[in-house]
Amino acid sequence: MPEIVIMGELLVEIMRPKEDIPLYESDYFRGPFPSGAPGIFISTAARLGHSTAIISGVGNDDFGENIMRRLKKNGVDVSRVLVSDDGHTGIAFVTYFADGERKFLFYTDNSPFTRAKAPENMTGFEDTKYMHIMGCSLMSDMNFAREIVKMMKMMKAAGVKISFDPNIRPEIMKDKAVFGLLQEVFANSSVLMPGVSEIKMFTGKEDVNDAIKAVFENPSLEVLVLKNGSKGSQIWTRKGLEVEQPIYKVVQEDATGAGDSYDAAFICGLAEGKSLADAAKMGAAAGALNAAAFGPMEGNISPETVRQMIERG
Repeated sequence: MPEIVIMGELLVEIMRPKEDIPLYESDYFRGPFPSGAPGIFISTAARLGHSTAIISGVGNDDFGENIMRRLKKNGVDVSRVLVSDDGHTGIAFVTYFADGERKFLFYTDNSPFTRAKAPENMTGFEDTKYMHIMGCSLMSDMNFAREIVKMMKMMKAAGVKISFDPNIRPEIMKDKAVFGLLQEVFANSSVLMPGVSEIKMFTGKEDVNDAIKAVFENPSLEVLVLKNGSKGSQIWTRKGLEVEQPIYKVVQEDATGAGDSYDAAFICGLAEGKSLADAAKMGAAAGALNAAAFGPMEGNISPETVRQMIERG
């Protein structure tokens, strides 16, 4: 029975091999790489030794096989992933630029994950401690988004903690009504995990301190994990700033998925009963290990490599 669960999109990424190659130029790509923020998250949690499950969908095609093989190899329960002949596995073409910007072209219309359904009851989820939700999972299809919210409500009613990374992607936000669903998920979240730009966008506050105060107006919120790229992260509670966690330095190959791996390792730390400081170290270590490898779901992430990264400092 899964301790940590997620419901969201699965896709493959086909990536430029180096920076500063626009997608409109004829040039080389690398891939396919198994991806989707929810897939990266749950893969990391599984590699850290936790029982995990994902509810999603892929096409009955080679790209779907690419994803399913990786998740199974990492120990994720994929029994609730719809594998369908109706529609293709989602695809994202990705390029990066030296200034840190990136650009995606998403092809997810009619992908089977949009037809995945929330479970009708808690059967099989009796041991679940955390359900994680990615904001990007709410943005591509409203029916799928409503299924995620349905599952969230069932989980919370059963005492499961909800963690939420807003992960706002304007390029896939097809329906402005999704912002209302983002707010609904936030209202039910115990752990919020945004980036600095996202917390400003989410709250409508230009000043970060004002945004932090605003999110704690939510009575459900217990922990704010504020991620700020190379500047590391801050962990806030209602008492104020509890932890300032720097990054662990590595030779960066590709930052894709580092934030998702951070989320997973932090939630694993909480599930293990670790302190906020120790959970933040786990998050930073997993994020660094992810960034040290090319590809969104890559990196030598395990309890041992995370421990070694933390000890190395």
